[in-house]
Amino acid sequence: MSIDILVTAMEKPNFRGHLKLLILKMLTETPMHGYRLMSELEKVYGIPHPSPGTVYPILSSLRRRGLIEPVGEGKREKRIYRATEAGKRYLEEHSDELEEVLELSKRFKEFARLGGREMTEVLREVFNSITELDDEQRKALAREFAEFSKRVRLILLGEMPERRE
Repeated sequence: MSIDILVTAMEKPNFRGHLKLLILKMLTETPMHGYRLMSELEKVYGIPHPSPGTVYPILSSLRRRGLIEPVGEGKREKRIYRATEAGKRYLEEHSDELEEVLELSKRFKEFARLGGREMTEVLREVFNSITELDDEQRKALAREFAEFSKRVRLILLGEMPERRE
């Protein structure tokens, strides 16, 4: 498994399905346009940089299925959407899945707050440059990885390792 696949799995498990539920939930609470949805997804749920190329197709799909509708008319990027009664029922019928998505987004947001995104990016950089490293660099990385893994596991077990300066 490549690091990019691992990172994607950590950052975007069932990404579109989860986003559909989150967007529908948001539109049951407040009518919004696509740009505001992107902003709120990042701010409220910790979704990293949701793009128009992801959000607008989801809005189109939800609209085709009758789960959302536009409020008034306007340009696509300024069109405001709200959930329909069918959309609200859909969320009720999928409440267990929605709760899982909300829990996952809460964990991801906290992981990112603790520096998880930076760590993920560093691991991606290591993976992508591993064949260019000399033996000394590889040995140093192996030591750092082993030490890091040990320290993290101790923390997870409730034991606080000594601080390294």
